[in-house]
Amino acid sequence: MSELNFADLVQPSNVDKTTALRVTVLGGGSFGTAVANIAARNGCNTKLWIRNAATAQEINQTHVNKRYLPDFQLDKNLEVLSDLQQAVCDRDLILVTIPSHSFRSVVQQIRPFITSQAIISLTKGIEAETFYFMSEIIREELPEVPYGVLSGPNLAKEIMAGMPAGTVIASHSELVRSVVQQALHSALFRVFASDDVHGVELGGALKNIYAVAMGMAAAHNIGENTRSMILTRALAEMSRFAVKLGANPLTFLGLSGVGDLFATCNSPLSRNYQVGFALGKGKTLQQATEELGQTAEGINTIVQVRTRAKALDVYMPITNALYEVIFENAPPLTIALSLMKNGHRSDVEFVLPHQQM
Repeated sequence: MSELNFADLVQPSNVDKTTALRVTVLGGGSFGTAVANIAARNGCNTKLWIRNAATAQEINQTHVNKRYLPDFQLDKNLEVLSDLQQAVCDRDLILVTIPSHSFRSVVQQIRPFITSQAIISLTKGIEAETFYFMSEIIREELPEVPYGVLSGPNLAKEIMAGMPAGTVIASHSELVRSVVQQALHSALFRVFASDDVHGVELGGALKNIYAVAMGMAAAHNIGENTRSMILTRALAEMSRFAVKLGANPLTFLGLSGVGDLFATCNSPLSRNYQVGFALGKGKTLQQATEELGQTAEGINTIVQVRTRAKALDVYMPITNALYEVIFENAPPLTIALSLMKNGHRSDVEFVLPHQQM
């Protein structure tokens, strides 16, 4: 008996292409491809931009992204392009899934072609050196453009398999939130709304740190008690750091916080989990990242957040221990020991304000 595919139960809507939302996704990795496929299935006039012209032509012909999602057929109405100007001109929504180290460069390249398009970041990372989040890069490079961020527990292969999932669109603009929901919301992919842009973005970036830690811990066959402690203390660390940067701690109780943290820390499908697992098995960072073949944002995030946390005097023992293990050759046991120190702390952050947090 074959496995049930939820996608087979729901047919894409028949929308008049002349009035359909015009959506472009920049970046043809696994998540970018999955999101573009959702928009296309929803009846949006959808384009997916990737750098390599030959690969774009191949995907248009086969309707398969062989490098990132080889087991899944893409919607036949999804158009793949390698011409950036053609991809972004005269569009309604531009969803950017470019890795953080190239995000600014691509935003700068599309600047001459931007008129009234809304720009949405789907990148869960932090720019090296500047400690800029992607929304801050958008504001700096495209100061007049409406923007938002999309984040949540969104493993691309599960989305492509039609398994029900949810995400969060955060924007200060109600119109932007509404348009993104119109483009991506479906019976199998629910799009929730938030106005805490920084909180949603922080959740998406910070959880990558703890996915690396959980992958490393899994390689050492930790028990469920330890796994649960790592998850809950990771959530405490995330919220401490985020509140210091002005985010709402309640945001971390939602999909972009604890939801994304749980999914990424418990799934071998997570890139950051895979890198952590490889490191836990004794491979070097270079070996782990080369074998992955995709960007694991968590490694850069560990470096950036550790530096900023020290400057802000935020207590982040898991992040510090991970840095020592990965970059200073400390034993993996350091991570477990970091959780056992300083035991007289509040269990839930901000509940006991008179105790050291």
